[in-house]
Amino acid sequence: MDTHAIGAAGISAAVSSQGAELISLRDGAGEELLWQAGPEWPRHAPVLFPIVGRLSGDVLRHDGREYPLGQHGFARDKAFTWTEQSTDRAALRLTDDAETHQSFPFSFILDLFYAVSGHGLSVTTRVTNPGERPLPCGVGAHPGFRWPLADGLAKSDHVITFETQEHGQLRSVVGGLLGAPVPLPFDGQRLALSETLFQRDAMVMPDVASRSLTYSGHDADGRTVRALTVAWDGYKDLGLWSKPTTAPFLCIEPWYGMASSVDWDGEFLDKPGILVLAPGESRDFTWSVTIEAS
Repeated sequence: MDTHAIGAAGISAAVSSQGAELISLRDGAGEELLWQAGPEWPRHAPVLFPIVGRLSGDVLRHDGREYPLGQHGFARDKAFTWTEQSTDRAALRLTDDAETHQSFPFSFILDLFYAVSGHGLSVTTRVTNPGERPLPCGVGAHPGFRWPLADGLAKSDHVITFETQEHGQLRSVVGGLLGAPVPLPFDGQRLALSETLFQRDAMVMPDVASRSLTYSGHDADGRTVRALTVAWDGYKDLGLWSKPTTAPFLCIEPWYGMASSVDWDGEFLDKPGILVLAPGESRDFTWSVTIEAS
């Protein structure tokens, strides 16, 4: 595997050219905080592009033609090219080609920028339209973190605290597509974690109000044992996901775009919530994770 390691005083990370995927995230003591692609889920932190979630029938419809395009798109399975490799930064690029045109008939440049500083890692995805017609797409991050965050903690010892009160609704998930809205399963800011939250697939939060959350594990006295703050900019939606089968990971996923609704199967350019870039336009989407002092 072609990988590159970056590090700072309180954090280190490793990135693979395959999928431009983050494959390791360690604190200053060298303890791994990222899910290590076990049998329950064989990935670490895939890049979602050119769609987030699924399309109806796994088919993209454009200009009267149908293109096969599977869940979360193809970027996570593509070999990227390194454009920067230094002690604290890494950058990679993917561009369209004859193979991508078989499932996604648009020109694109997809850049990933990784940087570490202090106790934090930032990941910027830049989507550029080099073509002469609009570029519709979705883009998302899918990092999986350890759950529990530290030895000796139970899964139920963890909470997510949102930056601000969330007053929206979730979208239910039906066969990988979005179903009817359902109420939030928490008071608007503090979500107590349990496997039962994911019995019906991911928690999908469209147009999330917060721009950060803190994922933390606590001991029997309520003291924080370990905490990670995940922040995002440019993304507008959020997914939380795990498998309700004692799988020891929690995915915190900033997105721009979501799966298709169960009642939508139209022209891709008209897909609700899709990003559309004009010719020559670029857009940056950044997520970051900071290891908080306990």
